[in-house]
Amino acid sequence: MLHMPHQPLQVAAVPPQRTPAREDQAGPWHSEAVCRRDEAGLFFAPSKEPTAARLSREEAAKQVCARCPVMVECREHALDQPEPYGVWGGLTAAERRVVLARRRRRDIELKAASQAGRIAAAG
Repeated sequence: MLHMPHQPLQVAAVPPQRTPAREDQAGPWHSEAVCRRDEAGLFFAPSKEPTAARLSREEAAKQVCARCPVMVECREHALDQPEPYGVWGGLTAAERRVVLARRRRRDIELKAASQAGRIAAAG
């Protein structure tokens, strides 16, 4: 009988805990993040996830975010990067795109109002 040498069991790869892409610029907020104790799969979609499963998973992730002491810092990190995937700071990627679009619109409006004020003051 042929005896095979002992081989270690293959364990499925577990995604690393979510951490900022650029820790050196993100500051220490991530060390306090509640999500570091949860599975990363809750915050990031598996490929070809059905809509109902995605909505349920995202809601569960948002519940974790809601009790996090650094939710605002996490959200701002995701908006500043910008993070294209996952739930960060209680917002999905789609929700972050909406926030960014609103901020861009607001910045354009503020710039236009500032320029109009300068023109009125000069005239």
